[in-house]
Amino acid sequence: MDVLLTYDIADTSKSGGTRLRRLSAICERYGQRVQLSVFQFRFSPTRLARLISEVEDVIDHQRDSVILYRFPDNIEKFANHLGRPPQKGPGEPWMV
Repeated sequence: MDVLLTYDIADTSKSGGTRLRRLSAICERYGQRVQLSVFQFRFSPTRLARLISEVEDVIDHQRDSVILYRFPDNIEKFANHLGRPPQKGPGEPWMV
């Protein structure tokens, strides 16, 4: 399944900055950053559950917000890109 994750981390304190960096690192391990606070993923249900667990361990549930949108099909079918071309999506090969 394809998932789009967005987050808003209250980072006005030192602990907020730490949570922001930790959440970003978690998301980068699992998927592709498409904007500053937006990531897209291609997951099995097990990997999605693992991501959610890791995110819940990092965020401040009173101050931070994370939203996951699940797509029944390839996320690219639901996207309209405006402006500069998007980066490669989940599941696409990367050349390093």
